[in-house]
Amino acid sequence: MEGQLSSPARASTADAGTSLLGRGRFVFRCRPFSYYASSFRLKTTIWSELGGSVGDLGTYIPIVLALSLVNHIDLGTTLIFTAIYNIVTGLLFGVPMPVQPMKSIAAVAISESATRLTVPQIMAAGISTASILFVLGVTGLMSFFYRFIPLPVVRGVQLSQGLQFAFSAIKYIRYEQNFTTGKSGEPRPWLGLDGLVLAFSALLLIILVTGSGDDADHEDGSLPVGCSGRGTPRRGSSFLARIPAALLVFLFGSALCFVRDPSIIRDLKFGPSGIHLVRITREDWKIGFLRAAIPQIPLSVLNSVIAVCKLSSDIFPDRDVSATAVSASVGVMNLVGCWFGAMPVCHGAGGLAGQYRFGGRSGASVLFLGVAKMALGLTLGSSFVRILGLFPIGLLGVLLLFSGVELAMASRDMWSKESSFVMLVCAAVSLTGSSAALGFVCGILLYLLLKLRRTSFSSFGGGRGFFKSDSGHEAEAPLVVPR
Repeated sequence: MEGQLSSPARASTADAGTSLLGRGRFVFRCRPFSYYASSFRLKTTIWSELGGSVGDLGTYIPIVLALSLVNHIDLGTTLIFTAIYNIVTGLLFGVPMPVQPMKSIAAVAISESATRLTVPQIMAAGISTASILFVLGVTGLMSFFYRFIPLPVVRGVQLSQGLQFAFSAIKYIRYEQNFTTGKSGEPRPWLGLDGLVLAFSALLLIILVTGSGDDADHEDGSLPVGCSGRGTPRRGSSFLARIPAALLVFLFGSALCFVRDPSIIRDLKFGPSGIHLVRITREDWKIGFLRAAIPQIPLSVLNSVIAVCKLSSDIFPDRDVSATAVSASVGVMNLVGCWFGAMPVCHGAGGLAGQYRFGGRSGASVLFLGVAKMALGLTLGSSFVRILGLFPIGLLGVLLLFSGVELAMASRDMWSKESSFVMLVCAAVSLTGSSAALGFVCGILLYLLLKLRRTSFSSFGGGRGFFKSDSGHEAEAPLVVPR
């Protein structure tokens, strides 16, 4: 894969990228070497990039741990393949592009205890989802959809996903968790190696070091999520911005694993896991597609592609992260790794927001994460699950909380009442029905209904299709994503 694929929506940057649709025919051009050479160039300190590299582990660790314990997915194989994905996507995109589990597939595999999905069925679901996203990407259909999706609907999806992460984070902090059953247990004790005091201390450290997340943004000249350039840098924040708070929290939690149970050292087996080709029967394809792929496909389209591209264009306007490229990337990753038993993965707006929140500003952030995963996969293999099983869940909740809040704050650029109305309805339906696809459909229908109302109103001489903004001046509704 020598060049990154870009959508027709970015035709103005065709000299620096690729295009899949050029006057109805397939066109492919490679990016110049200088583009990829800059992918791993540090935009801030190395400590900030290291801090950003652990920004999405609040979602990665619980899901991969549960799939390893419940469904017996090989952790060593997953670590090696996701390490390769991290390094390659960091090179191709030049941003801290996350590699996260496919959450709907994982939820079905973990929660449906009557007849749990087998490894071949999980792989079949991942390959089926990936095939559809790959086709949507290489044909240009994903870019076509991305161009015409209203901005408030995208913000509604981001808001709902961010709040869902935040709600889960609060549960991680307040209650004991059993990831094998997916249920919360007794209230977490105040004291102990995974108590509330520990979680609150980590929370306080991150807030004192990073504040609301604006300080680091101003230090490197980039913009906060959803911000259009307002705000001024705070004096005296440069020293705090250099402290990798998230990395310190993660390293401290890793050390506590051995304090909580020193005997895990004897359970570690050195060397990589054996990588084998997964045999998938016709029945596995049927069960995997019907039970797991069908609920995953709309979530992947919305959160793994549409929301990721919009968020990336907000915080990294200098990098061309197209819907075509992201969709094809998700397809290629799983069309390769799932055949060898690696966990089905995708990109995610929550992971991107988390890595950005904790300092990730370039592909170097996920490069560091990929190197760490590769080292663990080659040295400890599947036995690393013993360490993950003892990681303080409260600390994971703290990391996940900031990731969710950062993603939700992308919605703060909905200045008009009508845009906010569409966004909030979309988010509310997504949260209530636990379905991003349902919220998306409702948001689109509401947007079209409001547009029809304004058009009909203006045709009867009742106005010009404008509505009052919050400041009281007439302004046109910023309802469509600018391309």
